[in-house]
Amino acid sequence: MEEIVKHINDTNASYRTLGAGDAKNTDLFLDNEHYELFRDCGEKITVRFEKKNLAQAILFISSILPRKFDQSAIHKTIHFSNEFVYDQLALLDALFTKEGVKVDTITQDWNARKDIPKKNGEIDRRFYFNGLIKDVTFTDHNGKLQQDKFTVRNYLAGGYSELHIKKAIDGYFDVLVENVTTPYNDGKEDGYEDLSKIIESENLSLQQIFYGAPGTGKSYTIKQDTEGEDVIRTTFHPDTDYSTFVGAYKPTTIEEEVMTVIGTKAVPVENADGSHRKEAKIVYEFVQQAFLQAYVAAWKKYAEANGEKPRKQFLVIEEINRGNCAQIFGDLFQLLDRNAQGFSDYPITADADMKRQLKKAFAGLSLAEADSINAMYKGRDVCREVLEGDILLLPGNLYIWATMNTSDQSLFPIDSAFKRRWDWTYRPISDAKEGWKIKADGNLYDWWTFLEKINDKVGSLTNSEDKKLGYFFCKADSENIISADTFVGKVIFYLWNDVFKDYEFGDTIFDDGKGGKLTFDKFYVADVANDTKVAEGNIALFLKNLGIAPFASDSDTDYEEYEGQQETNESSEKDKSAWSPTELKRFEFWEAFLTYGQQNEEFSKYFGGVKKASKDHWKNFFISGVDFYLVALQQRKKNAAEVQVYFDETNDIYHRLYSHKNEIEQEMGVIYDWKELPDKKSSIISERKFNVDFEDKENWKSVFDFFIDRLLRMRTVFVKYSK
Repeated sequence: MEEIVKHINDTNASYRTLGAGDAKNTDLFLDNEHYELFRDCGEKITVRFEKKNLAQAILFISSILPRKFDQSAIHKTIHFSNEFVYDQLALLDALFTKEGVKVDTITQDWNARKDIPKKNGEIDRRFYFNGLIKDVTFTDHNGKLQQDKFTVRNYLAGGYSELHIKKAIDGYFDVLVENVTTPYNDGKEDGYEDLSKIIESENLSLQQIFYGAPGTGKSYTIKQDTEGEDVIRTTFHPDTDYSTFVGAYKPTTIEEEVMTVIGTKAVPVENADGSHRKEAKIVYEFVQQAFLQAYVAAWKKYAEANGEKPRKQFLVIEEINRGNCAQIFGDLFQLLDRNAQGFSDYPITADADMKRQLKKAFAGLSLAEADSINAMYKGRDVCREVLEGDILLLPGNLYIWATMNTSDQSLFPIDSAFKRRWDWTYRPISDAKEGWKIKADGNLYDWWTFLEKINDKVGSLTNSEDKKLGYFFCKADSENIISADTFVGKVIFYLWNDVFKDYEFGDTIFDDGKGGKLTFDKFYVADVANDTKVAEGNIALFLKNLGIAPFASDSDTDYEEYEGQQETNESSEKDKSAWSPTELKRFEFWEAFLTYGQQNEEFSKYFGGVKKASKDHWKNFFISGVDFYLVALQQRKKNAAEVQVYFDETNDIYHRLYSHKNEIEQEMGVIYDWKELPDKKSSIISERKFNVDFEDKENWKSVFDFFIDRLLRMRTVFVKYSK
């Protein structure tokens, strides 16, 4: 056996029929007879994918949308859109790029699994692969950097897809996706989803700490990953202890009737209107805190599941290292050791007060999976003990996630025994591509450029990564502007008081231009009314000392060539207030052009759906399945409108097109300017329309018609000759 063919039903597909249930994205089940092909390969194989094949597979899926999409915690119905197609192909472009070079094939290691232990202790003989996930960063249809995950399951449609795996002579296993025209179910995956519940703990970390410098998006990442889930959140601080994390008796006020004794009977006291008099009374009640709230909610979800997979319950702890974890967790520490199914290895005994509270909270509950859970503990009836409140035992659907700011000068360091019971996820400092700007002294400065410059200084002066600033260290307003007040109050205050105070401000970035130093007080000034205001001139001076120039003025917008830049996406009124007159004119032209283009059915179909006006002198138009794209340019200084076929990297396709130069130019009726740019490793095929007066709006229609005609015909002709 050198090749197997696996028909894909809903269990193995991420794109499934709309009535399908849950699915996972890390596992791929094969039939038992397929095991022969992999028997001698050990616990891991290396598979190889073709970009062209995966592109065809995702385009096939596009053709049968709407369809349910299930990928681990993501469950939603996907409808067809240009944005969907563009983003899926952009992800593939990024995936099939190595060290900046586009490739036709990639490899991935898969873990081979067989003889899986079930919850009841039996061995399941079915065969599957896991470890199918790979992180991918790509630029989406809005020009924003996105992070996603690649798995071959995202290219499989339940009922339609066939997965071919063939052993190659070089030892790799070539993976190809083919699709049938009539869907069917061969029944071979029935019951496999029950097994997915057993191994779910491999897919999502039960206990993990997200750590990194301030502002790197730790809390934001948790928010995104737990979207749509039940989350209980708490924050540790130096005064947090066991009682404030778990629960304790606390005074509370209740309202009771006032009673009096008449003879031998207690009777209520009446008001003048005959109503019973009441008074507030202080009593002590056991109050659940964050841990017990999440613990009880998780077990209730198990009871409600009635044998199906229970919903997840998240307990999120912010700033975990600001509290004394040993004191806060106490004997709960032992519960953090989990077995393969996510349950605590070592239950602990509840004290009398907690037992009463838990028994009350679990009254009337029963667990359909009691036998399989008890089997993990050699038949001990732990489920009864849990529901009676006798013991504490973390269930497999309780996720405890935390954040840790590595720059905090924590009073309570975390010991190694506690650390090893958690998975640690580092959040690096990176450009979030939000387009934030610092506004100071009438100018705008790029926030990410500032972070790069200041973090270089922080690293060189302190020899520490922990003191650096992440992208979200402070927040921009709704217009993506970080005001001078925010910049000084948060950024300068942190740098001067927490980072540089022990280094004597000796670096030239702190020079005040008058022979002195920019001390913190120099960032404020009192006006005639004695009101304190930010000295924005000193912000500008500090940024200048760092080597950061403000955004270009109108005189700097003369350059009108295209060199592979990404389009900008600012378009708010506040954004426009910082634009030059030329940038405003460009935006107005593109806005009118895109509106006009929507009236052309063919142009709207291929190019109109996702384009937005911008201040740039160019506009990109992408074509699926080819290594080039089209560009339209406003060249106002040259009174010209230009269209280009642009290659980010010169490749065989460019040379193939050049070999058909005569046929292309004859078919288009155009003499093109063919240019290779060795210094930029790119290539351009271009045509210009001269004598364009962009100031004359009456003339715009002729330019619009030129762009639409050329873009549509270039799309057809250049794609044809690129094959």
